[in-house]
Amino acid sequence: MTNTLGRADFEAIASWVQPGESVLDLGCGDGALLKLLAAERGARCWGVELDPANVLAAVANGVNVIQGNLEGGLAGFEDRAFDHVVLSRTLQTVRHTQGILAEMLRVGREAVVSFPNFAYWKNRMAVMAGHMPVSEDLPYQWFDTPNVRFFTIADFDALCTRMGIVVRERMVLDEKGVRVEEEQNFLGSLAVYRIKR
Repeated sequence: MTNTLGRADFEAIASWVQPGESVLDLGCGDGALLKLLAAERGARCWGVELDPANVLAAVANGVNVIQGNLEGGLAGFEDRAFDHVVLSRTLQTVRHTQGILAEMLRVGREAVVSFPNFAYWKNRMAVMAGHMPVSEDLPYQWFDTPNVRFFTIADFDALCTRMGIVVRERMVLDEKGVRVEEEQNFLGSLAVYRIKR
């Protein structure tokens, strides 16, 4: 599973968005996902992004974007204002994990979360060799990473149970974007979840 934008999780996310639905992408970067969803699914899209350069890039991509910090929550958005609230490869950079998940599920009918799986076998091997892992899904060195949390698929499943979150679907991918069906916490590099209350 691949796409022209090089993000295998985008294809999974797009498959869960029905034509004409509303999507809020938190940490939307340059708006590439929202541009894809608008073009391919006819979605009504909005983004939230902190970095000023990414905000400008998102606007250049034709995306409605608000500059804001996710750590402050989503107080500016009404309950159930969107069909989907997306947090793509950003959860590991957020300090208040439970708070942002709760806010996503307040603002959206459902949420989509993707994150790198720290328990991926190559990451385990790197740690066993005495180094923090660097991979396609964890591309930073330990000293310059924006990540503040390193967690696994099993950890996220446990958090969902603890918070009363229902996992509607889960897609796990390897580094090449190929779907992993067995031993997902060991063989999966990236997890994409569709969740609801």
